[in-house]
Amino acid sequence: MKFIITSLKLLRSLQALSGVLNSSNTLPILDDFLFKLENNELIITASDLETTMIISLTPDLIEGRGEVAIPARILLDTMKTFPDIPVTFEINSDNLTVELLAGEGKFKLAGHRSDEFPRLPVVVDASRIEIKAEVLVSAFEKTVFATGNDELRPAMSGVLCELRDDNVTFVATDAHKLVRYRRYDAKSELNAAFILPKKPINQLKNILSSKQEESVTIEFNQTNAYFTFSNVKMVCRLIEGRYPNYEAVIPSQNPNKLTIDRAALLNSLRRVAIFANQSTHQVRFRISGQELFLSAEDLDYANEAKERLSCSYEGDDMEIGFNSRFFQEMLNNLDQFEIRLEMSAPNRAGILFPVDNDNENEDILMLVMPVMLNQ
Repeated sequence: MKFIITSLKLLRSLQALSGVLNSSNTLPILDDFLFKLENNELIITASDLETTMIISLTPDLIEGRGEVAIPARILLDTMKTFPDIPVTFEINSDNLTVELLAGEGKFKLAGHRSDEFPRLPVVVDASRIEIKAEVLVSAFEKTVFATGNDELRPAMSGVLCELRDDNVTFVATDAHKLVRYRRYDAKSELNAAFILPKKPINQLKNILSSKQEESVTIEFNQTNAYFTFSNVKMVCRLIEGRYPNYEAVIPSQNPNKLTIDRAALLNSLRRVAIFANQSTHQVRFRISGQELFLSAEDLDYANEAKERLSCSYEGDDMEIGFNSRFFQEMLNNLDQFEIRLEMSAPNRAGILFPVDNDNENEDILMLVMPVMLNQ
């Protein structure tokens, strides 16, 4: 087996695939990339058993066909050192030795048998939907930060994808914060829902960010989701279990409405939070008239901070406490100039909305639970 390919073309694909690899694997073969030559194509696969990703490339030259598993780390580290030059791979089918010829250099490493590499799950009874890459990237960026890490509640460690005939909704929550991202320019012929794990979401987000004009075909059944676009295919195991009833925790009556410049609030919150208790990260929001007063204190170190901001406010004067880290995460993941914070009572969740969203097909709601204020 032999093929010639430019180093940069191969390196970009290997770097994209490397996001699937784990730093420690139970099976040594999972530390490898699977290289397969067939039909004038080079097909490279990476897997951690839960997520498998495949990239197809067209080398400048191919001779022979077959498969070999090549250690990922040494190959990646080697490819990073080359300028953009043709690299020749020669694989001895008998002893699986892999020789790289690049410029004046010759490098040899031991390949492994491909039959130990996990095979791709077969699509059975799959439903299918096509979504623009731009929609998926935006949905994943706006939601994945809000996922949880509690092993006892695995459903909340992923993003819920709900398909409807008039919209597609993505939801993430860790019980302290919640994001509901809805798009009306993506629709499904059938009503369905599945929970995507964080790792494939981050992989897709990174790769699709440079392919926003493309469409992504998603096929899914009870156990797996299959994503196909351009020369990439990814299969991931879905998270089993029921997702919590997120609509039930979103308060519907919120008479107190605060509208404020997002960047001003975020910068003020960053400063004040430095002086907050480092275990609770509590910041007090006191709204009076058309002014918002932010304050934080850490009694153990006698630290204290206060700031005043101008705002537009409808409702009764109130004081409410929030975890500043959660609030900052939400503000960081909104793009609009102004946000609206709707509240009902100091012990009920606050809801964030972007104001004047340019995209009429996009509906974003972010919820953050309050923290009990120390009087």
